[in-house]
Amino acid sequence: METNIKAEAQVNVWAEQQCFEKQVQSLLEAGSPKAFVRTYGCQQNVSDSEKLSGMLEQMGYSFADRPEDADLIIFNTCAVREHAEQRVFGNVGALKKLKEANPKMIIALCGCMMQQKHIVQQIKKSYPYVDLVFGTGALPRFPELLFRVLTEGKHLSDLSLAENMPEGMPVRRDSAYKAWLPVMHGCNNFCTYCIVPYVRGREHSRAPAYILHEAEELIHAGTKEITLLGQHVN
Repeated sequence: METNIKAEAQVNVWAEQQCFEKQVQSLLEAGSPKAFVRTYGCQQNVSDSEKLSGMLEQMGYSFADRPEDADLIIFNTCAVREHAEQRVFGNVGALKKLKEANPKMIIALCGCMMQQKHIVQQIKKSYPYVDLVFGTGALPRFPELLFRVLTEGKHLSDLSLAENMPEGMPVRRDSAYKAWLPVMHGCNNFCTYCIVPYVRGREHSRAPAYILHEAEELIHAGTKEITLLGQHVN
């Protein structure tokens, strides 16, 4: 009974976001907007970026190969390695000239780095041209956040951690033959050396029925290699 209630709540959450997807699509239907998504870090981030790309595709975006050709730029960031963080700061700094040349361009930063308050404060102070900052927990609310940026013209940030990822989110996969299949999110271990529980939240597993259903869909679509994703999959 509890599983069914949670599943129904997840469906309702994503149904609400689909309404925002349609509203963004109606705002953009006069043009042909392009998005550029760059991923830093682990396979979980790659999987999250595929979800972001799926949402963007449903909202009417096509995809650019270079940031300078895009109307919307998203950097999906990593907080596990300091080198990855420094690369993000350097690449965000390089976007300043693009924003000056095209003030209507939207720059968004998401992922594990953006789940940390001190990082977000640094972004606001040093990179005020960034329009949207959201952490890992706000990923399902991306359509709503983008709609608000487009309609309100404000700089937004969302660092809230979601209890679980809703089912049914669109995915635009990078490969026709390989697929990432998340089976759980987060971690409860809080090891001294590891930041994952703080940026990914507590451990939540997907219901087996959803995992099997997604795997079957992938197989029917011709996928040859499926990699199960999670902080603990053993």
